[in-house]
Amino acid sequence: MFHYRTAVPIAALLVLSHCCHAEDSNSPTEHGDRLAAEYFALETAKLSEATFAEIETLEDWERLRDGYRDELHEMLGLDPMPERTDLHPVVTGTLETDEFVVEKLQFQSMPGLYVTGNLYRPRQVDGALPAVLYVCGHGRQEVDGVSVGNKTHYQHHGEWFARNGYVCLTIDTIQLGEIEGMHHGTYRHDKWWWNNRGYTPAGVEAWNSIRAVDYLQSRGEVDPGRIGVTGRSGGGAYSWWLAALDERIQAAVPVAGITTLQNHVVDGCVEGHCDCMFMVNTYRWDYPMVAALVAPRPLLISNSDKDPIFPLDGVVELHRKVRRIYELYDAESKLGLQITEGPHQDTQELRVHAFRWFNRFLKNDRSLIETVATPYFETGELKVFDELPVDERVTEIHESFVPKVTAEELPQSHSDLKKQSKHWKEALLQKSFRGWPSSTSEALDSKVVAQSQQDGCLVRAIEYTSQSPYRLTMFVVEPSPSESGDDESTSAAEAVDVRILDQQGWDDMAPAWSYLFPEIVVGVKSDAELWQSTSESLSGSATVFVAPRGVGLTQWSTDKKTRTHLRRRFMLLGQTAASMQIYDVRRGLQAIDAIDGVGGTRNLIGRGDAAVWALYASLFEDRIAELELTDLPARNRDAPDLLNVSRSVELPHVVSMAADRASGVILRAADDDIAQWQSVDFPDLGGKIRLIKK
Repeated sequence: MFHYRTAVPIAALLVLSHCCHAEDSNSPTEHGDRLAAEYFALETAKLSEATFAEIETLEDWERLRDGYRDELHEMLGLDPMPERTDLHPVVTGTLETDEFVVEKLQFQSMPGLYVTGNLYRPRQVDGALPAVLYVCGHGRQEVDGVSVGNKTHYQHHGEWFARNGYVCLTIDTIQLGEIEGMHHGTYRHDKWWWNNRGYTPAGVEAWNSIRAVDYLQSRGEVDPGRIGVTGRSGGGAYSWWLAALDERIQAAVPVAGITTLQNHVVDGCVEGHCDCMFMVNTYRWDYPMVAALVAPRPLLISNSDKDPIFPLDGVVELHRKVRRIYELYDAESKLGLQITEGPHQDTQELRVHAFRWFNRFLKNDRSLIETVATPYFETGELKVFDELPVDERVTEIHESFVPKVTAEELPQSHSDLKKQSKHWKEALLQKSFRGWPSSTSEALDSKVVAQSQQDGCLVRAIEYTSQSPYRLTMFVVEPSPSESGDDESTSAAEAVDVRILDQQGWDDMAPAWSYLFPEIVVGVKSDAELWQSTSESLSGSATVFVAPRGVGLTQWSTDKKTRTHLRRRFMLLGQTAASMQIYDVRRGLQAIDAIDGVGGTRNLIGRGDAAVWALYASLFEDRIAELELTDLPARNRDAPDLLNVSRSVELPHVVSMAADRASGVILRAADDDIAQWQSVDFPDLGGKIRLIKK
């Protein structure tokens, strides 16, 4: 069965992580965790308030609806839509009772993407029947250690439909099916590159469901104009995807499969869900938008009142918002909200309401339900394959489902690079960095909060607002005016070194900052010698040290599980942690302009993740002189995740764009890594890209 955690509000969750991991009340991450909780609450509220803000009339909705549906296709990895290839359906066996027949079948939703299922139909069929696609939740079933598919766990639903005059196709999901794919990429397996690719297993489940409807419509005993969909938990989510995308669905009953961003992000429900429950939220939707795409077709939103991962308040709020759209159609009678008592379980009360809904809208039958849903077979009897097909792609479909660019697709001429760069930058802004605030959203409000003169240097700690509630601190080191002989310590014509710090870079420097500013950098043992060696190693011009959110003074929890779900909260908001850290670097570069005596161009210096932040920030800020990037990954797959980035560019594309805008890019890498960069066929930029072995 699907295992879930009780939903925990993010603020309580982050405090709890400290207790569980022996971090006392003076933990250096406590401040960062509080800021993260506040940030997520603010961003969630913005997206919630924006839902249907453009909709006043039915004309407004119908004018925008197709565009919204196109966006959902894209966010599920279905733009462009895969080719509808031959399904190659195969029935591998049948089971019979006095009332119904079960066909054990498989089809290919695309070549090699096998879908296993059981098709239930009445024993006697007179004329075309209504049909229901039942999409399964997470219900593992094994016989002798071999998966027989979650369809066998939910067999009683298909059997009830067949006993009551329906054809019902119950299909396995890619995880927990007979061929076991993966739903837990970011949840459990650190496959953050799924975000780079714009991939979610929700898209595969949606596609398999669309092709399942194709199959149902090919069956002679099915009335193609009377098809419904239902499922619970994960199947509830897939019911939403299918009903929103495919208007062939004439009635839908998603059970315990959707709630609000407030529940997921702020109240902590994301922790109970794998990746199949979420689209890649490029367009920054709250979930009522998905639900509204079903209107005005019959929709019953079904849930229990004690479900910890689909809480009652969120389900009710979602219904309230979607009701607005049904009211525009004067179709309130086609929207239902069913709340029964109980936890996150497949209860009889939930089933009966779903059965009545389909009877009402697919059979025009309002009679009482007299039969219960009862399983008839041992789960192993419903297994489709004796041996799994050798050409299956289910287990690796995340590698190919969404198209991507390759590093080899680089323009060779400077003129072609110029043309492509404009397109790439626009794609990045629209698909990867859409979650950035507008440039005029908040003032920087830069302020010197402390300064110190040590060893011939003037050092200033400067706070600035990147994005509420984040007030970040940069450290500016420059020769003291008395040492330089000028009123201004740095000439406006000189290039300023801007060192972007990741957490390791901060940890390396923190003892020096603690020596200079013990009231700001607390809980770190100061080191005067480190400061002295640092000051001696700096260039004669100003050096600025920038640490984005989640680093240094705003560091997040170091607990792996907590950090995983923090990153997942970002992605639910149509952002990633890395995309917002890049934004913070941009804001830091803008804040430098407000620092007295520090002007001119900027050399950006970063290592590892910080090299990626610096590289992308350089595309969107002017007066970049040179980039010095150490240990920059050569491929998106190894870099911090940015939504959809691999659909537009690979890192060599970004390096080319940056080098064209700057005076040059230096890539420093170890022997094992530099070979990847040496294999890149960069466009001719007059030697502006240099590779140096560390």
